[in-house]
Amino acid sequence: METFFRYNWMVREQWYVWCEDVPLEELLRPRMGGVGNILQTLFHIIDVEWSWLQLLQGKPDDAEDFANYQNLEAVRQLDRKLRSDVEAFVTAWDSSMEKRAYIDHRSAGKASTDSWGEVMRHVIAHEIHHMGQLSVWARELGKQPVSANVIGKGLIIPD
Repeated sequence: METFFRYNWMVREQWYVWCEDVPLEELLRPRMGGVGNILQTLFHIIDVEWSWLQLLQGKPDDAEDFANYQNLEAVRQLDRKLRSDVEAFVTAWDSSMEKRAYIDHRSAGKASTDSWGEVMRHVIAHEIHHMGQLSVWARELGKQPVSANVIGKGLIIPD
């Protein structure tokens, strides 16, 4: 589990570096698909990751407003601010947490129950999904996207 969170964080950092060479107006330009634009997609990835892990722990999920993060450095600062909470939870993960029940209370009194393991994997897959969208947008801009390859990132050192 931790390996794929680390993979996502590594690739996210590479996307930040990629964004440094893109004018702000392109980062904020409305795009087809996703949550709106490149910068808002990065913001959304950070917010969703932190929010889900807060909810699993029974902590308040105080949503951030993208209007307060209208440049790359502001999004990076938000990531740095929230990452410590996320990383502490991810590194403390153990197999006993896998099947804990998370009850999602929805509107109209409906609820669904999922395991913590499912939620964690959803968070991982959510970011990978949006990385694919970023890759499509990168190509539309005529730029090489960040590699999504897990191999070669040094996440697991062989014996």
